Amino acid sequence: MTGQEALGLVMLIVMIGVIFVGFPISFTLIILALGFGYVGLGESVFDLAYLQTLGMIKSEELVAIPLFIFMGFLTEQAGLMERLFRAFRDLLAPVRGSLYLGVILTATVFAMATGIVGAAVTVLGIMAAPIMIKAGYDARMSAGAMAAGGTLGILIPPSVMLIVMGPVLGVSVSDLYAAAFGPGFMLAGMYITYTLVRSFINPKLGPPVPYEERVHDWKIVVKEVFLGMVPLGVLIGATLGSILMGIATPTEAASVGVAGAFFLAVVYRRFTFAGLRQACISTMNTSSMMLFLAVGSNIFGAVFSRLGTAQWITDMLLSLPMPPFMMLLLVLALIFLLGWPFEWQAIVLVFLPIFYPVIVALKVDLIWFGALVAVVMQTAYLSPPVAMSAYYLKQVVPQWGLTTIYRGMFDFMFIQVIAILVVFQFPQVALWLPTTLQEMTRAERMAPPTPEEEKAEEGMQGGSLEEEYKAGDQEAEAAEEAAPEEEDKKGERLEEKGAQNKK
Repeated sequence: MTGQEALGLVMLIVMIGVIFVGFPISFTLIILALGFGYVGLGESVFDLAYLQTLGMIKSEELVAIPLFIFMGFLTEQAGLMERLFRAFRDLLAPVRGSLYLGVILTATVFAMATGIVGAAVTVLGIMAAPIMIKAGYDARMSAGAMAAGGTLGILIPPSVMLIVMGPVLGVSVSDLYAAAFGPGFMLAGMYITYTLVRSFINPKLGPPVPYEERVHDWKIVVKEVFLGMVPLGVLIGATLGSILMGIATPTEAASVGVAGAFFLAVVYRRFTFAGLRQACISTMNTSSMMLFLAVGSNIFGAVFSRLGTAQWITDMLLSLPMPPFMMLLLVLALIFLLGWPFEWQAIVLVFLPIFYPVIVALKVDLIWFGALVAVVMQTAYLSPPVAMSAYYLKQVVPQWGLTTIYRGMFDFMFIQVIAILVVFQFPQVALWLPTTLQEMTRAERMAPPTPEEEKAEEGMQGGSLEEEYKAGDQEAEAAEEAAPEEEDKKGERLEEKGAQNKK
């Protein structure tokens, strides 16, 4: 190890220690990068920081982050999540464990409208916990269902984490979105299966909604289901559908999503200027924190790489006597452990670039790896001792102690581990949809143009193909007619030159 490599390793260790103490991550990264970089690289570290910041500002993918965050807060202000939960509750009232089912389905659908985990868990706790407590549902499993369902927002698109992860891994955000759908829906199905099976085995854990509290008029039920699901479904289809089909970029789709969420808030008569102001302030706080962290981590990563420590770590890991799949499992385990003390922003922006060369050397599909990291990060949100979902839920449901919430989340941790192993063992769970969409796009590009497209192309060129062919034929005939005359003139010129030469 050289002196510069050792300096970079010390910088990494100091960074982890300082953040553990409680210093802000963004300022810590910038100060350490400039300080250690000046010692190891000299004044060129400031030029490096300027260029890295300029390159980060020009990243088009990051523009979608504040838009999707704003869309999430507007959707929350519109009360769409409460209406959706009420629709599921009325529709599934006679079923054992119906409230578990309603919570998980609501969280899954709402995750496709906003990727904000804290907002999802908080709203679920406010609207569902009182009903579940009144109906006699098990507090432990109720807390686990809310926490696990709420964390789906970090995995299912439009996840902000996937937008940030795309440029870090050098893959398309739309491909990452497509890859995350499989694991996300699989996890939602596993949650539902687990809660329903346990409720059917032990009805005390999740009894049906009491008969006197059900809605018995089917017209009202159909109306609530329609108003709760159709508008939100249209909003989701307009945003995610346009991204997956390649019609719009994430930034353009996020703009459409913001307009749709604003329109729904007005239609549902939930729009207020105070709510809009609060959504704007929350969006500015979250976006500025995230983007400032992106700049700081970019500078830190550039200095860390320039010192040579990143390459040293890559060579050290690759030299370990273990097969590639064990090396990949080791990287995923380290990411999971880092998810305890650190938020996903620090892991994706700081630590993932450190592991990136190892993954490239192992020749792992980066889209599949991104889906694996997303599932692992979602698992870290549920894992004590630093499980942010538990604190979000505790704030709005003080009747449940942290021990009860932790125990409920721990039950769902087994499902998370199974899901990670399934995605690891069967990559097509994540790769099927992006592969299918890529093949469809490739087939469309290779398909011959339709008559309408040919006519449109002819119109843009200023004339029809038949006219071009006729013009070409006329030019060819004129050339053939002129050919003998040209040959006669050429012969005459040659005779004149010969006569002059004889003279």
